[in-house]
Amino acid sequence: MSQAWMIASGKGGVGKSTITAALAVALARRQLLTCAVDTDIGLRSLDILLGLQNKIVFDMVDVANKDCKLKYALVQYAAAPSLSLLPAAQLGTSQDMSAELMGKIVRKLKKRFSYVLMDAPAGLERGVVNTLHSADHTLLIATPDDVSIRDAERMTALLEKLGKPRPLLIVNRVVPEMVLAGTMYSPQTVANTLDVPLLGYVPEDQAVLRALTGHRTVMEEDCPARQALDRISQRFLGEFVPMPAFTKKRRLFGWR
Repeated sequence: MSQAWMIASGKGGVGKSTITAALAVALARRQLLTCAVDTDIGLRSLDILLGLQNKIVFDMVDVANKDCKLKYALVQYAAAPSLSLLPAAQLGTSQDMSAELMGKIVRKLKKRFSYVLMDAPAGLERGVVNTLHSADHTLLIATPDDVSIRDAERMTALLEKLGKPRPLLIVNRVVPEMVLAGTMYSPQTVANTLDVPLLGYVPEDQAVLRALTGHRTVMEEDCPARQALDRISQRFLGEFVPMPAFTKKRRLFGWR
């Protein structure tokens, strides 16, 4: 059965769009028909993260306004043909899209794709609520700091208020050395604080910035972040993949 997932964060800057793009690519590489939907009207970003910014002709608002059919707004990702992007409008605001129109578009997408990953705007305003009403499930992205955790708590409270299932959590930008030193919350501590299941964590990795600068996803890099996202995609599909433990690394002249 097709599933629509909202990828949300509460606050911005936690890597929500980066993880959405990477997870979409990971699913598509498994030959699963996947659609990444950018619902942040006026501030779209998935097109650049996927390197598709020069291929966009129509967008979600055009579909909602019946200026084009849905199939003409979808942009195929050449490196993984099972993946398509439905971009947000570059101009406009969340006022240009209602929950009803969003729901209608998502229902059409679920007839075409196995997984619909909706990159929600930051915050808790109308754009998030519109996306939330259309989602079957939620992936919550947070970083291991008090500000992000507090905003993520507000997101989980909103989900509960609207009768939505508890989200799955991905903790981003984890620095293992700091976790071992006790100067950063562990991913499981974040999950326990939010009282949500932990799907996985992504370590801090400069390869993510390299990929972003090159207008490609981190799934094109050979790096710890990509390996972590591969494991997350496996767990997302229901496979059992152990969570890597935090351990000290041995160097030539001692332990680190």
